[in-house]
Amino acid sequence: MAYILKGNSIARALTDPLVEQTQQLQKIGVFPTLAILRVGARQEDISYETAILNRCAKIGIRVKRFIFPKNCTKEQIIDAVERINSDKYIHGCLVLRPLPDRAIEEAVCNLLAPEKDVDCITPESLAGVFMGKSIGYPPCTAQACIEILDHYGIEIKGKQVTVIGRSLVIGKPVSIMLENRDATVTMCHTKTSKLKDICKSSEIIVAAAGNCEMIDTSYVSAGQIIIDVGVNTNKKGEFCGDVKFDKVESVVSAITPVPGGVGAVTTSVLCKHVVEAAERTQV
Repeated sequence: MAYILKGNSIARALTDPLVEQTQQLQKIGVFPTLAILRVGARQEDISYETAILNRCAKIGIRVKRFIFPKNCTKEQIIDAVERINSDKYIHGCLVLRPLPDRAIEEAVCNLLAPEKDVDCITPESLAGVFMGKSIGYPPCTAQACIEILDHYGIEIKGKQVTVIGRSLVIGKPVSIMLENRDATVTMCHTKTSKLKDICKSSEIIVAAAGNCEMIDTSYVSAGQIIIDVGVNTNKKGEFCGDVKFDKVESVVSAITPVPGGVGAVTTSVLCKHVVEAAERTQV
């Protein structure tokens, strides 16, 4: 039976100091504020947004929501981003991705002010991750994976890690962040040849393929650590990860649950970035 790497205790450890930081900022008239931009009504997006609203309320972070229907125009989205950029009372912006239109998403990523990019979607922030420099903020979910490993005392240095997923949202940045911590990383995807063999030979697996319960016992081996980043909805309409939890748990050493794992930490990392962005305006 695997040890369950729950995210709630990590979220509390990250959240508690933010309450004090936010109160100190409020005393000098600074109210940390997050803008959320969402297009459409995907169940996963709404669930994440709700979790963010709850976390922000606990900390004292204000939230401004920019919600558009799936059939909105590019001009509407661009106008919203420009308003976010020009509003000095908004310190950070989260764009719930993927957006329905790739061209619009690319335009948003290029337009958002880097200093308000709290989830690493702009070219400047991504460059900071890939160069190992403190430019902007790392992707919240990728950072959450690191936070979980650190919190539970799981060594990263020298470990063989397989990352399944190659997106700029999670797969690529978390691979670089793990390499920056001296892990040896193999970045794979659903079309990788001999993927099961690669996974079975690794010590840590980060599952970020966005493929509902694709990782079963044929991918894993005893003693492994599994970080399940997937947020999917199964045929029963239930949230699940990329890992078939009820099967894999009996084989591996430790595993994050879905829900209750990476997601809980991600919202706390996001809030930390917003508070830091607010603090930077006072420097």
